[in-house]
Amino acid sequence: MVKRQIRISKVEEAKELVSAASACNFDIDMYYNRMVVDAKSILGVMSLDFTQPITVEYRGQNSAFEHVLNRFSC
Repeated sequence: MVKRQIRISKVEEAKELVSAASACNFDIDMYYNRMVVDAKSILGVMSLDFTQPITVEYRGQNSAFEHVLNRFSC
């Protein structure tokens, strides 16, 4: 299991993250405090607080997805 801290500040960044996550064949969760959402759901991702660091948790490998995460790393 991999856990990464990211920070998203714009709607375009959220769309890019969801697009990259949707291309993965494994589950990806994003959470802040007690709220957990599916990273492949644009509505779920948009419901998170963008002013705080968000934790991304996943099992699997996808170089395109990890490249996007690297761009948004805290």
